[in-house]
Amino acid sequence: MKVSAVLSRGTAPSELVDAELDDPRSDEVVVRIEAVGLCHTDLVTRRRLGERPAVLGHEGCGTVEHLGAAVTGLAVGDRVVVSFASCGGCARCRAGLPGYCAWATALNGSGRRLDGSATLRVGGEPVFGSFFGQSSFATAALADARSCVPVGNVSPQAVAPLGCGFLTGAGAVLNVLRPGPGDRLLVVGAGGVGAAAVLTALGEGVEVVVAEPAPARRALAERCGAEAVASLDEPLPPVTHVLDTTGQPEAITRALALLQPCGALALVGLGAAEVPVDVRSLMMRGLRVHGCVEGDADPRVLVPELVRRHRAGLLPLDRLVTTYPLAGLDRAVADHRAGLTTKPVLLPGS
Repeated sequence: MKVSAVLSRGTAPSELVDAELDDPRSDEVVVRIEAVGLCHTDLVTRRRLGERPAVLGHEGCGTVEHLGAAVTGLAVGDRVVVSFASCGGCARCRAGLPGYCAWATALNGSGRRLDGSATLRVGGEPVFGSFFGQSSFATAALADARSCVPVGNVSPQAVAPLGCGFLTGAGAVLNVLRPGPGDRLLVVGAGGVGAAAVLTALGEGVEVVVAEPAPARRALAERCGAEAVASLDEPLPPVTHVLDTTGQPEAITRALALLQPCGALALVGLGAAEVPVDVRSLMMRGLRVHGCVEGDADPRVLVPELVRRHRAGLLPLDRLVTTYPLAGLDRAVADHRAGLTTKPVLLPGS
């Protein structure tokens, strides 16, 4: 199947190219992409791959165009959010924690199917594709039917990031930290993940404080109802819960110091491998530190719930989104790095 796709090669400018998408196998579908979010993981992976040609993108939303012979529960024309890939059969998948799937690395980061076959070719040559089981920086993506969550008649650009970034932020609040009225949540970093956590916590009646250096993101957090500061060095009230999206050791250390006894910290940002921790302080204050992948969520459960809240006006995800044409990936990356946007979303049809 012929598609247009954004090809990345290290630090070189991205190119919109003609590509060949493999036919769907029995358990796969082809989704015509209507919107796709830009996530920090796309940028990390682009650096990791160096000059290897790749089609990234892993927050796709679109309509089902073709179905594999064994696919059930989906129909051509269904609008779906495409989330990360998981096997569905290992112990953690069966326990409702597919983000910790035994095959997660191979399924989401190898650039190929689990059997090693390529899903995308450019100029007849295989390229790194099947990223997070989709590679949705394209006009169409091939995905496992298990990764596709029907969302109905809702704005694709608002819900596309529920495939990863918004799912992670919301899930960290609802599934891991679980603050409630009377609690105070500190969100460190107000990009797409942090901003989704802010909206989710505010909807739960939680007081929210945001630490974010970018003025545009701080202003958005304040308009949504949170208190915002530029740095953790500014005076801050004690907090009961912290979500760190930065992975920066100094931020994590400072956040732990701000936690009230019996408080909880969730870590969702990839950063330094080691952080100095005062173990005695953790123990004596009863603090809990949680690692969190994909919001500890099963997308098939949490995505519909978040869409329901969005439709009801309780989770205004559209306020976080800035849109770009598919060919505008590099501009979206530059704006994101400059802190001018909270969540860039590419629209292949524009």
